[in-house]
Amino acid sequence: MKILFIGDVVGSLGREAITEYVPKLKKKYRPQVTIINGENAAAGRGITEKIYKGFLQDGADVVTLGNHAWDNREIFEFIADAKKLVRPVNFPAGTPGVGIVYIKVNQVELAVINLQARTFMVALEDPFTTMDQLLAEVRERTPFIFVDFHGEATSEKQALGWYLDGRVSAIVGTHTHVQTNDARILPQGTAYLTDVGMTGPYDGILGMKRDAVIEKFLTALPRRFEVVESGRMIVSACVIELDDRTGKAKSIQAFQISEDRPFME
Repeated sequence: MKILFIGDVVGSLGREAITEYVPKLKKKYRPQVTIINGENAAAGRGITEKIYKGFLQDGADVVTLGNHAWDNREIFEFIADAKKLVRPVNFPAGTPGVGIVYIKVNQVELAVINLQARTFMVALEDPFTTMDQLLAEVRERTPFIFVDFHGEATSEKQALGWYLDGRVSAIVGTHTHVQTNDARILPQGTAYLTDVGMTGPYDGILGMKRDAVIEKFLTALPRRFEVVESGRMIVSACVIELDDRTGKAKSIQAFQISEDRPFME
C-alpha cells in the first residue's frame, strides 16, 4: 500500500497548489490513499465545506485537521456529515466530528488517525494514553494505521514516534509548517517524520505576510497576521509505502516542490 500525505495547506495559494499538483503527484507515485492536512486552508484559519469538498474533488481520500479546526465556525454546520474529515481524536468526549476514519484499499482498510500534541498547545487528553486505548480496538480491525500528529514540540513528536514504533504503520507530524529532514523507518517498522511541512505561500513566514511577523519580533507588540495570497507556491509532502501483508513501513520519502525544487515527472 502506498500513501501520499500533503502537509498543512495554507490559504488560497495552498488550495491552488493542491488543484495543480495532486493529479500530477498521483500520476507519478500512484498512491492508493491520498491524505491532506487542511486545518489552515481557509485564509490560514480552519476549513469550510466548499474547501473540504474541493480537496476531495482534487483527489484527496481523507482531510485531517489540528488546533485550528474550529477557527472557522462554519465547520460546526457540516462536520457531522463530512465522512472523510478527521479532527484530533483526543478532544474531549462530545466534540463534534470523528478522530479516525477507515479507508478501504482493495481487500484491506487503512485507519487514518488525527492526534494533537499538548506541549505549548491546548491541554487536551494525553495523546500517549489516548493511542493506547484506541489501538487496542483499531489493531483488531486492521494493521494499516496512519497517524497525523499535530504538534509544536519536536521532542513530543519523537517521543510518540518511538512509543508507537511497531504499533502503527506511520506517524507524520504537522503544525510547524517547516519540513524536517528526518524521514526514517524506526526499528520495529513504523515510518516517521517529525514534520511534513506546509503547502502554500513560498515567500511568507509560515505562510503569513513577512512584515507583520518581523515587526512583532522587533517590537514585542501584538500584530495581526495575514496569509500571503499571491506569489510563489511550495508543496510539502511525503510518500510512504507499506508492506501489504504486515502493514509495516517499507519506505518513506519526504519531498518539496517549489521554484527552487521543480516538479519532475
